[in-house]
Amino acid sequence: MVNLSVNVNKVATLRNARGGNLPNVLQVALDCEKFGANGITVHPRPDERHITRDDVYQLSPALHTEFNIEGFPDERYMDIVLEVKPHQATLVPDAPGVLTSSQGWAVAEHREFLTEVVVRLKAAGIRVSIFVDALEERVREAASVGADRVELYTGPYAELFPNNPEKAVEPYLKAALEAHRQGLGLNAGHDLNLHNLKYFKDNVPYLDEVSIGHALISDALYLGLEKTIAAYQGCLSD
Repeated sequence: MVNLSVNVNKVATLRNARGGNLPNVLQVALDCEKFGANGITVHPRPDERHITRDDVYQLSPALHTEFNIEGFPDERYMDIVLEVKPHQATLVPDAPGVLTSSQGWAVAEHREFLTEVVVRLKAAGIRVSIFVDALEERVREAASVGADRVELYTGPYAELFPNNPEKAVEPYLKAALEAHRQGLGLNAGHDLNLHNLKYFKDNVPYLDEVSIGHALISDALYLGLEKTIAAYQGCLSD
């Protein structure tokens, strides 16, 4: 079974646009779990333009499924994660002001830094996933710094999929096989949606988890949250 982790950043974006607590991020996350999500993902960026530090502290004790905190591993991120101790920390190479995570780590260029971060997180009992492009060498590099998993950046897959799905998925198949050879778990995320998710799942072996936020929350505006999560789980079912 491939787990669906719902990224609730966009719920927080909507709340922050007006102030107050509507929609309630915690309640939405709990409803996602109730409707069949296998996990919740957040990305508490330094400017707190969506998920805030307080959100993380409210979510952590309340969730019943896996909690995944993604972000650039500066000291602020590390302080939050080492205090909360989520099931998984996903390390992304985002600069502070970037709009969204749009590339994976050049792991070899940051080997010493990432190795130190991975050691600290794993010592706290936290599973570590490193966000990488779908390149076999990046997967090997992630294994060399001690990661437990890689998360493949699926933006290029989503862009090419409408015109050439076979070509779009090819590098992800190769990266997945390399992850398996390296003993790494396999996650994927970015721009996966109801149109391209099933094909990706059916053609990328050893997939453990997908993290989906923007498309899922957008679909929920039309379908409702419960039906949307059911639809995404339908894409992931065998």
